Amino acid sequence: MRVLFSRFRSRLLPLTLFGLLLVVSHALAQVPSPQPQPQPQTMIPAPPQIAAKSWILMDADSGRVLVEHNADERLPPASLTKLMTAYLVERELDRGNIGLDDRVRISENAWRTGGSKMFIEVNTEVAIRDLLYGIIIASGNDASVAVAEHLAGGEAPFADLMNQHATRLGLHNTNFANATGLPHPEQYSSARDMALLSQYIINDYPEHYAVYAEKYFTYNDIRQPNRNRLLWRDPTVDGLKTGWTTEAGYGLVASAKRDDMRLISVVMGTSSEESRAQETQKLLSYGFRYYETLALYEQGAVLNTPRIWGGEKNELRVGVDRNVAMTLPRARNQELSARLDIRQDLTAPISLGDRVGTLEVRLGDEIVGEQPLVALEAIEEGGLFKRLFDQVRRFFANLLGGWF
Repeated sequence: MRVLFSRFRSRLLPLTLFGLLLVVSHALAQVPSPQPQPQPQTMIPAPPQIAAKSWILMDADSGRVLVEHNADERLPPASLTKLMTAYLVERELDRGNIGLDDRVRISENAWRTGGSKMFIEVNTEVAIRDLLYGIIIASGNDASVAVAEHLAGGEAPFADLMNQHATRLGLHNTNFANATGLPHPEQYSSARDMALLSQYIINDYPEHYAVYAEKYFTYNDIRQPNRNRLLWRDPTVDGLKTGWTTEAGYGLVASAKRDDMRLISVVMGTSSEESRAQETQKLLSYGFRYYETLALYEQGAVLNTPRIWGGEKNELRVGVDRNVAMTLPRARNQELSARLDIRQDLTAPISLGDRVGTLEVRLGDEIVGEQPLVALEAIEEGGLFKRLFDQVRRFFANLLGGWF
């Protein structure tokens, strides 16, 4: 009996364990496995309705357009034209061709120009600094003509210069016929072009940008306010220019900076001074609330050091020649990724700034930006022995698929 029981018990134990395993397995099968929780998506509402003929909202650093409507429609720009007039003055200052203290003789033609004025007097001499303030803050047509005559010898050749720079800057729907924005059948621009021009003003000549935030300008004992009402209402707004004619309606190019994000907005063809301020505020509020701009790479940062053949060095420092920023919906920065596509078989000589590839930035599966990869240094050819040795090494490297 003991033997039989022992044998039975020895068989019963595995059977019992097997049964328990079945029960446990069945029980586990009834318990649903935990499912991954869906990540909350960034909810972005439809853009606000804007009471204007044309508008656009752009990030000043990345250049990404967040909102637009009829942004390429050609419309009379009115005094928004003076953004290009001021830009050319700033460019000449930056290049050292003129100075802020240089004196400009005021012609009768400039003095007689109608419309808004800074009230310069004929045959007087006025400093470039005052004329620049008069153009930007007081929207002086007389100041605009004065600098046109000073820089180009007249308003017509200055308008030609304005158009050359419009082409250089990629303003495809812009043509200037004068320096003031006074009505002319051949003068037009678009919201996109005005935003692009403002981006250049902000980024190219930051040392002069503070002028656009000034609320008042006094010249000849006459104090005039800046017509940009948002300078009083929103402390983050610091520019740029208003415009009005009967044909154009009321326009406003504005910029604001909050934390590390700067936006540029343009509205053209609104119904009043108050309307252009309110519609601009809608655009800026929308952009800052639902988007953010991230600085990804700084100008000159080394992103890779690929092999270069036949040079004094074996590796080339590669990076970007400008700051790289991306604007994206808030809380999606974890979805950003970057890919470097570098040209194969780089061979010396390589000059500083030569393009050697592309930096591709993705948000999830969407390509949201591309920037050229450039050589951050010049590499000359190596000696004869070095070039011959590299040719042999490259042959075997290509033959063995890069294993050598």
